[in-house]
Amino acid sequence: MSEPEHHRTILVAEDEGMLRMAAIELLEDAGYRVLEAFDGDRGYEILRSEAPVDLLISDIKMPGRNGYQLAEAGLALRPKLRVLLMTGYAQEPLPPAMRSAGVEIIYKPFDFDALVETAGRMLGNA
Repeated sequence: MSEPEHHRTILVAEDEGMLRMAAIELLEDAGYRVLEAFDGDRGYEILRSEAPVDLLISDIKMPGRNGYQLAEAGLALRPKLRVLLMTGYAQEPLPPAMRSAGVEIIYKPFDFDALVETAGRMLGNA
C-alpha cells in the first residue's frame, strides 16, 4: 500500500477514551498521522514540542486545560495551526476572537464522516 498523499498531522485532544479512539482510527484510515492527548494539559505538551501538528481537534470540556485554553495556547505557539473544537453543548458559542482566528466548532453527537470531511476541508484536502 502506498503512502497517503497528504502527510498532515492531526492532534486529537479528548478526555473520553472511546470517542478519542474512534476519531483517531477514522482519521488514520483517511490517511492522516494522528497524535493523541487524553486531556488539555497533555495536548499543550505536544503543541509545545517539536512534533508537527497541522490541525488540533479538541473537546471543549476537559479536565485541566479546557479546549478554549488549548486552542488559544496552540494558536499562540503555532500561528498557522488550524483548530476544530468539539462540544456536546449545542448552545456553546464560539468566542469572537476564536472565530476570527479561523477556529471552527462541531457539535456532538456528530457523524464521524463529517469529522473526517471537516478535517480535510480545514487542511485543504477536500
